[in-house]
Amino acid sequence: MKKSSGITSKLPAAAALAVVVLLWLGASEGGLVPAFMLPSPVQVCRALAADLPVLAENAWVTLLEAAWGLGLGVALALALATLMHWVRPLYRALYPLLVITQTIPTIAIAPLLVLWMGFGMAPKVTLVALTTFFPIAVSLLEGYASTDRAAAGLLRSMGATRWQIFRHLEFPSALSHFFSGLRVSVSYAVVGAVISEWLGGFEGLGVYMTRVKKAYAFDKMFAVILVIVAVSLLLMALVTLLRRRACPWEKFEKIERND
Repeated sequence: MKKSSGITSKLPAAAALAVVVLLWLGASEGGLVPAFMLPSPVQVCRALAADLPVLAENAWVTLLEAAWGLGLGVALALALATLMHWVRPLYRALYPLLVITQTIPTIAIAPLLVLWMGFGMAPKVTLVALTTFFPIAVSLLEGYASTDRAAAGLLRSMGATRWQIFRHLEFPSALSHFFSGLRVSVSYAVVGAVISEWLGGFEGLGVYMTRVKKAYAFDKMFAVILVIVAVSLLLMALVTLLRRRACPWEKFEKIERND
């Protein structure tokens, strides 16, 4: 019963995607848009199959950059958000600065990082870390703030220390918010890595995309986009799986709400 309901819930999205692909196919094959500007899905699939080994090699490089940058961003966000939660003056001092940093376009930071760090992996990892840091930090802060104050007071009255309250109540309460921020950040990680590769690099999906763009091979451009979408969706699915493992109580909460 659960499997059938899960499949049924995905049908609208699948139908919408099918409609988009059919409209795309009709516009390209029907001559409404020139083929060199909008290749048909068939041409894109052929380009994807022809360049699959090269795309897989470049995708692995981009995925490594995204993974290292995401790991660094998660570590920094966890450390700073926890420190800001414990030290309220630090929260009041730093939170406005965090918001201001999000007004700076990523595309404006990438050239500076390339100038400072060169064309290797370092600027890519740094840009991904900066891109993924904010959603996770803000989600964690919201999670800490959503802790049940009555439960915290009860633990305090039972002699629990500040660390024990954090470990057994505040951090578990923030896990759901953390994974919500992480789900957003994993997609940012791939996009951030590709953007940094546009502006300087020797390999990766962004470098490959720049090369095929100069050759006006738009079918290959669309093939790269499909690979980026596939990698991002796989990472988001991995985060969802980790969330189910780390937050088993959410399943029981859903069951109670349905009852």
